[in-house]
Amino acid sequence: MRQLLACLLLAAAAPGLAQVTVIQADRVLAEPGRPALGPTSIVVEKGRITALLPGRQAPAGAEVIDLGARFVLPGLIDSHVHLDSDAGGEAALVEGLTSSPGASALRAQWNGMKTLHAGFTTVRNLGDISGATLALRDAVNAGWVVGPRIVDAGQPISVTSGHMDSANSLAEGLHAAILQANLCDGVDACRRAVRLQVRRGVDVIKIATTGGVNSRIGAGLGQQMFPDEAKAVMETAKLHGKKVAVHAHGTGGINVALANGAASVEHGTMPDEETIRLFKSSGAYYVPTLSTVNGYRERLAANPDAYPPDVLAKVKWRLEITGKALEKAVPAGVKIAFGTDAGVSKHGRNADEFELMVAHGMTPATAIAAATTNAADLLGVKDIGALRPGYHADIIAVAGDPLGDVRALKAVDFVMKGGEVVKGK
Repeated sequence: MRQLLACLLLAAAAPGLAQVTVIQADRVLAEPGRPALGPTSIVVEKGRITALLPGRQAPAGAEVIDLGARFVLPGLIDSHVHLDSDAGGEAALVEGLTSSPGASALRAQWNGMKTLHAGFTTVRNLGDISGATLALRDAVNAGWVVGPRIVDAGQPISVTSGHMDSANSLAEGLHAAILQANLCDGVDACRRAVRLQVRRGVDVIKIATTGGVNSRIGAGLGQQMFPDEAKAVMETAKLHGKKVAVHAHGTGGINVALANGAASVEHGTMPDEETIRLFKSSGAYYVPTLSTVNGYRERLAANPDAYPPDVLAKVKWRLEITGKALEKAVPAGVKIAFGTDAGVSKHGRNADEFELMVAHGMTPATAIAAATTNAADLLGVKDIGALRPGYHADIIAVAGDPLGDVRALKAVDFVMKGGEVVKGK
């Protein structure tokens, strides 16, 4: 009642302030990991939540959006996307050689809208070459365009011939035309590579300590970065106040990343007992990116020759092994954050990941926490991931009960981001 009176007084005393909006629903998951609330009114002003009131209450003059029996949650967070990318296999190679920075920026905005309409109000974009998503981040923040809140890594860092070397498989005559400021060999070069991304204005650093499934070299998925190189990256990033997300499949590369201060390991496909120990002792997050298998299956169904032979062998391996690492991590108590690798999988279908997470050992409640409170913690954004006074008014709604059947999150029909309704009413 005290909160309601405060809202009433504010509305009466300051008629020139922004419109107060109240979201009402029968069930509200305000704090992921805790039981859902019954009928609740969420008071929103100037893009922030100002109060959660029991039942259906509203300050005088407020706009009321009554979502009825729908289930309301905080906006979801995808910790691993590539908004500027849609293609895979040979099509991705062609796209990389023919797309302009302008086209990449427009593609990123288009994919960002698909993601936002799917209920993901914040994403961590883990790498593009052109800077398109950095520009989109700034445009969204300035209000020029609509899109999800973006935490961006700029160009991901790896060693020469590593997973992020864009010259892999290209004729040598083309190498000089490829932007390679992200490549580092040796301690000093790795320090410089981090600083170059910091200079671009990135929010987070992304590196690869192992090969990757889509790498166009036959070097496999094992460790490719030496411990002193990984340490140099981590120390330099820490010096500049940046967390480090690490692409790693092979055991050696995972453990080198965790031993040297990674905030998260992406994919983490081949953990061992030491991996689990390092996850627990370091407090790093595991981001499983299980949805990649959906992208691989769909592209191969459309075109059996979508991937060159050395990549296809790794794709088939990934199809078989995906989910097994999560099955080890969950019972061990490793912290999990939601991430899809959208771009390999389809943008706008990010919620497919929930079903896979539950299939490989998580509950709907823990999977939702991975995409809200856990992901917010990983990204270092303090006022998203829950419905609390002072937090951004990032609010979504679905028709079903996602705590009973997490597939309900595949059909988000109401999205508010920062107090603005972007889908449904």
